[in-house]
Amino acid sequence: MKNNMGTADKVIRVIIAAVFSYLYFTKTVEGPLATALLVVGGVFLLTSVISFCPLYTLFGISTCKTK
Repeated sequence: MKNNMGTADKVIRVIIAAVFSYLYFTKTVEGPLATALLVVGGVFLLTSVISFCPLYTLFGISTCKTK
């Protein structure tokens, strides 16, 4: 897997994951929507940690600066 995520992209994803987690654990959002937000937040966090997004590969997108 070649890295295809830049620093700004990773930071934004971590912030979104934190917001989704906050909404879930404070029960601001409940039901199936809460579960979906938690799953999406987990995916955002995972892709940020490994610096790779499979969807970017499908669409030919890369936010990583090349050297």
